[in-house]
Amino acid sequence: MLGPVETRSVSPVFVGRTDELDTLNDALARAAAAEPQALLLGGEAGVGKTRLVEEFATAAARRGAVVAVGGCVEIGADGLPFAPFSTALRALRDALPEEFTAAAAGQEEELARLLPDLGEAGAGRHDEQGMARLFELTARLLERVAAEHPVVLVLEDLHWADASTRHLLAYLFRTLRAGRLLVLATYRSDDIHRRHPLRPLLAELDRLRTVRRIELARFTREEAGRQIAGILAAEPDPAQVDEIYARSDGNAFFIEELAVAAQGDCAGLSDSLRDLLLVRVEALPESAQRVARVVAEGGSTVEYRLIAAVAQLTEDDLIEALRVAVGANLLTVTRSGDGYRFRHSLVREAVADDLLPGERSRLNRRYAEALEADPTLVPADARVMRLASYWYHAHDAAKALPAVLAAAVVARRRHAYTEQLGLLERAMELWDSTPEEVRRALRPVDYTEVYPPCGCDPATTPLRYLDLMAEAAVAGRFGGERERALKITKRALRLLAEEPDPLRAAWFWVQRARLVQALARGDGWQELGTAQDLVRGLPPSEVHAEVLAVAASWSMQRRPGPDALAAAERAVEYARMVGARETELHARLTLGGLTVESGDPETGLAQIRQVLRDTRAEGMHHVAGRAYVNLPSALQSVGRDREAVPLLREGIEFCRGYGLLDSGAWAWANLSEALYSLGQWTEAAEAAAHATRIGHSAKPRGAGALRLAHLALGRGDLAEAGRYLAAARAAYGTHDPMPQHLLPLARITLGIAAAEGRITDVRAALLPALDAGFPTGTHRYGWPLLLAAATAEADARTLPAARPGRAEMLDRLSDAVRTLTTGVPLWQAYAQWTRAELLRAEGRDTPGAWSPVVAAFECLDRPYDLARLRHRLAAALLAEGGDDERDRAGELLRLAAAVAAHLGARPLADAVARLAQRARLTLTGAGRQAPADPAAALGLTSRERDVLGLVAAGRTNRQIAEALFISPKTASVHVSNILSKLGVSGRGEAAAVAHRLGLFTAGTLAAETPG
Repeated sequence: MLGPVETRSVSPVFVGRTDELDTLNDALARAAAAEPQALLLGGEAGVGKTRLVEEFATAAARRGAVVAVGGCVEIGADGLPFAPFSTALRALRDALPEEFTAAAAGQEEELARLLPDLGEAGAGRHDEQGMARLFELTARLLERVAAEHPVVLVLEDLHWADASTRHLLAYLFRTLRAGRLLVLATYRSDDIHRRHPLRPLLAELDRLRTVRRIELARFTREEAGRQIAGILAAEPDPAQVDEIYARSDGNAFFIEELAVAAQGDCAGLSDSLRDLLLVRVEALPESAQRVARVVAEGGSTVEYRLIAAVAQLTEDDLIEALRVAVGANLLTVTRSGDGYRFRHSLVREAVADDLLPGERSRLNRRYAEALEADPTLVPADARVMRLASYWYHAHDAAKALPAVLAAAVVARRRHAYTEQLGLLERAMELWDSTPEEVRRALRPVDYTEVYPPCGCDPATTPLRYLDLMAEAAVAGRFGGERERALKITKRALRLLAEEPDPLRAAWFWVQRARLVQALARGDGWQELGTAQDLVRGLPPSEVHAEVLAVAASWSMQRRPGPDALAAAERAVEYARMVGARETELHARLTLGGLTVESGDPETGLAQIRQVLRDTRAEGMHHVAGRAYVNLPSALQSVGRDREAVPLLREGIEFCRGYGLLDSGAWAWANLSEALYSLGQWTEAAEAAAHATRIGHSAKPRGAGALRLAHLALGRGDLAEAGRYLAAARAAYGTHDPMPQHLLPLARITLGIAAAEGRITDVRAALLPALDAGFPTGTHRYGWPLLLAAATAEADARTLPAARPGRAEMLDRLSDAVRTLTTGVPLWQAYAQWTRAELLRAEGRDTPGAWSPVVAAFECLDRPYDLARLRHRLAAALLAEGGDDERDRAGELLRLAAAVAAHLGARPLADAVARLAQRARLTLTGAGRQAPADPAAALGLTSRERDVLGLVAAGRTNRQIAEALFISPKTASVHVSNILSKLGVSGRGEAAAVAHRLGLFTAGTLAAETPG
């Protein structure tokens, strides 16, 4: 386009920024060592972010890194979806073609949503996880490309980023764990006002320890002087430096503008820096000014051929105008060499702001007309979006509405659902202003799940307003813009109240149910009930089948039982009748799970296995992902954890390959549970940590946190258990209670309270579950809770604080044990165990109570549970006395100690050691003595141990003095010393510590208790 152009360039000297460059170079060194890096570079407009990035990129390239740069594109007030990633990925593919091709292999159709050069984007799956799947595949692509070569991915001007770009960047920053990759994103900090959409993202990223944030400060006076000297190619007059520095306030771009103006001897400049920028433009010939106005309104970058079509100058005049603008350092050629942009966005904004309203509309119309006349003027992947923006800003509703609706389809196909929603909202805004004849020629409905479009033939009937609202509601749900989607859904239901249409109303009520749940406004059952009432009695349809399927799935998780089973059967039947294959497969999964819970595990498992085979064969990956979660979970519910593990590992790889983040997170959480049961606690912790990291939604992350809490409790780290419990509670929320969440949460809450000797809190945690009862299908969560409660009551049997309400609590536990389903050997064994603990709580347990429980668990492949039971049986044998019993108890304790040591189950290890110490048994064949008395370890003297025993038995100081033949004052001194050594504040806490450490046998305390 242009040959060499002489320009008044920016300062040839790179000034300052030593600390910032050191930070960037250090990050590059870490990335080169396969430690991915994430950095944010912020600073006000003109402060020098681009120059710093250019210097770093040049140095990085010299060190062998591949640098790929992409900038956010602004067209009017609109950003192009994924624009910086598309540009950067294109550069990366050009630099490393073989590596890129290998990394993208098998996922080209999905990745084409970001990089259309890879081919046509497949129809794919559109749902609430669609965007997350694309993000996961993009992250894996970058990790693979950067496996051998250091890669620097630069994303510029985040303040213009569309929502999809922001979401993808956040995902990368959260999840990158491998590869020699450095991601550097820049943004203009002075644009980030309170309501700017980038503001919450920056706050979120600040909380990530893996993200470093650099704020670029203005120049000092010394640095400003060095910059001015570089621009003038001479040492400036100190007074001139003072004046420029004072006016620019250290902003690098303004220093340059003022220095160039001074060099040109411009007198009488306005004090307004905006006016200063316009003075530079107004000094150009009229043709160059005209081109500058055209480029300013065209977007952040504009192609040469498009400029030519809009400027309406002869080719010679246009080239001369461009030459002048480039020579004046106003415009610069784009990196690709086929277009122009302003050298600095501040100048573009000043020029654009100076346009008159009518002038702006006219320029946008010219851009739109030029694009319609010759679509090749811009890259194909940007054409539709730019045309929609130009027509909208031209204020021509008749032209804008069809263009905006076409752009919405493109956004959806790219999984840019938030941008799709914005375009559809823009279409609703334009609707009433658009002539009826234009609306009659609009495109048909694009994508609305099973919503039935208005009109007889959905493929040819033009879009209606209600259809538009349905599209927007789905886009909002998929893009996470749930508040906006809910408002649209409510408006649609108000319209449907005026003109009743039961089927479409039912569909909108299902949307409302999903949104209410996602927004933590309720459990959605009332909305689903309304939807069911609306379809009742109507002929079978896809909407009818979906209503039944969603209601059955809801019931399976919250109210499993015969009604839920019947609803699932009806959903399968209706879906088959109308050919709704996806709905049918989901309903069959629900039916299989409910069949397992109803007491017919083999039939239910066979049903779920068949769905998994069908979905894999038919390529329904999202349903297969759910099956990979449900099938192992059903196996775990009947005690077949070892069988579940390989299925879970297979499912995790499947979900990873197809970017199914939430299904993958659930599978990791379930794998953690299975590994815990099988005694592989280290691997269980790793699996749970994976679940907390990769989950797209809160609940699967909560499941991972709950597993970590359970592990921490088993290992005796109560503080960590409490932290993870709080994280799980926050993730699950309180708006939508489900037994599968509430009962395990209660179990961990109860376990922590029991370990701290807070029996009142143990009961408080249990009572809501007892009051609610245990519906069919909740036994897998109910039995561990009842067992934990019975164990806590037995451990607290001798505590005075446990006496009030004790008999009533034991009665309620016994009633629950009698009514809760067993069904399979695992839960039958749990029932036996819980009954034995209830006997221990009454002081009536014997070896005869524990032996059959131990025998049952010896067949169940649950080593930790078996170790706990061996400890219980050993205690009962020692209490009974006799040499044979003592020998058997010693062997049981040695087995239990070995398991506890292997797992790192400190509370169990300590309990075994204390019992062995009291019985004078060795825990190894070499005759090693059991660990020392815990009382001695706490620094308690023999007399203080005696006093603590009486404190734990509830004695007053006077009663202690009488029992030990000392004065009440001396008893008081001993009690004070004990409280200090135990680190507690009162007698009750001291008693709880003594109880928890097993310092005294139940018999001793009972004998010491008065009365």
